[in-house]
Amino acid sequence: MRKRGKLYMGTISLLAIFGMIAGITVLWTRAEKGESEMKDSIRLGVSVYRWEDAFVTTLRTELEEQVKEYERQTGKKVILDIMDAKENQSIQNSQVDRFISLGCDALCINMVDRSAASNIVDKAMAADVPVVFFNREPVEEDMDRWDKLYYVGADAKESAVIQGTILADAYDENPGSLDLNGDGVVKYVLLEGESNHQDSLVRTEWSIQTLKDRQVPIEKVTGGIANWDRSQASAFMEQWLKQYPDEIELVISNNDEMALGAIEAMERSGVMKDIKVVGIDATPAALEAVEEGKLMGTVNQDIESYAGTIFDIARCLAYGDSVEETVELEGGKYYRSPQKAVTAKDF
Repeated sequence: MRKRGKLYMGTISLLAIFGMIAGITVLWTRAEKGESEMKDSIRLGVSVYRWEDAFVTTLRTELEEQVKEYERQTGKKVILDIMDAKENQSIQNSQVDRFISLGCDALCINMVDRSAASNIVDKAMAADVPVVFFNREPVEEDMDRWDKLYYVGADAKESAVIQGTILADAYDENPGSLDLNGDGVVKYVLLEGESNHQDSLVRTEWSIQTLKDRQVPIEKVTGGIANWDRSQASAFMEQWLKQYPDEIELVISNNDEMALGAIEAMERSGVMKDIKVVGIDATPAALEAVEEGKLMGTVNQDIESYAGTIFDIARCLAYGDSVEETVELEGGKYYRSPQKAVTAKDF
């Protein structure tokens, strides 16, 4: 009887151990499948380089709308912490520290300085918090450091080629639309974004190259770095109109805000009637200017797709779902927003 009792007790012990193992296995399997079935809320930390930037404002507003729609459709809560880095990389670094301390499930970062992303990557890797960079692309070496880093943005070369094509098409249709004095040369001024911003450099190069490739006879009068800012661009344009009276026939701007600044300067100077202006971004104010005939054209970066993809990637990362099954990526971590030209013909 004692042997049977021992055998019985041993069997019970083994069953208990197997039961514990089975329970642990179930919990482990659930964890492996991800937390999407168990989590009913996520927290995302968003830092933008400058709150007042018109394109970033439009993007941020669309992101907030996408989140609200997701909450309405799923009943899940998304806490969205959005902060302004005020064009200061140190402030942005501190914001990332705060996001991590708050327990954010993923970070969405619009870098102040794209070359300084390594610091943020270090913090994110140490805390195991994935990052979606957007609008300002970190250098490739930083993006390759971890498999939980992603980038969402528009292809700067494509933006510039579309911008140049708007002008080249107009010239082919009617050379006099750009060559205002009929001397066979289109004289332009160039408004550039930040000197160290990759989009500014690429947009400048390829908008001009596209015009040259299309055999549009162009000549640069002058140019200036207006840092994506409307007021700085307006000050430049006001100065150029005085310095080069009756010479400027075209304004090529790296973005819409600077283009609108140039238009404001021309309106103040009373020379708005002929000089053509083109921008990039298709902000609400720019689209209104195109419809009114003040802005010759701009480039739409599909803000809905842009913001939606930022959220989709961050959401998947937060829930532990597969990003690749939700978003079509280049090289496993890049998404390029579709773009198209916008001119008066579209209204």
